[in-house]
Amino acid sequence: MVYRPLRYEQMMRAAEAYDVRARRMFGGMGIYTGEKMFAFLVGEDIGLKLSPPDLEEAMTLPGAGPLVPEPDAEPMREYVKMPREILDNYESFIHWVERSASYARHKVTVQ
Repeated sequence: MVYRPLRYEQMMRAAEAYDVRARRMFGGMGIYTGEKMFAFLVGEDIGLKLSPPDLEEAMTLPGAGPLVPEPDAEPMREYVKMPREILDNYESFIHWVERSASYARHKVTVQ
């Protein structure tokens, strides 16, 4: 049986403008635009990769927090676990997905 997190369809629909693909990893699923991962789904949670100012803003949302992909794992740097209130409001969710995908697409990778 193929693993699909509960919010997989919601994520793929919200991000369809970014030519997304999904890949299983770390007990969850990474969502990519091009070669850049910008979201991570695990169970019922969606974590979004955000720019430092957006990450700071998102962390102030009630119910938001660091995204931890597995028990006893370190939090994923630059990712915030989006609160249920955002996930359940499609327009708010799309707003955050757009910020995340745009940041990932334009972020320069330091080698």
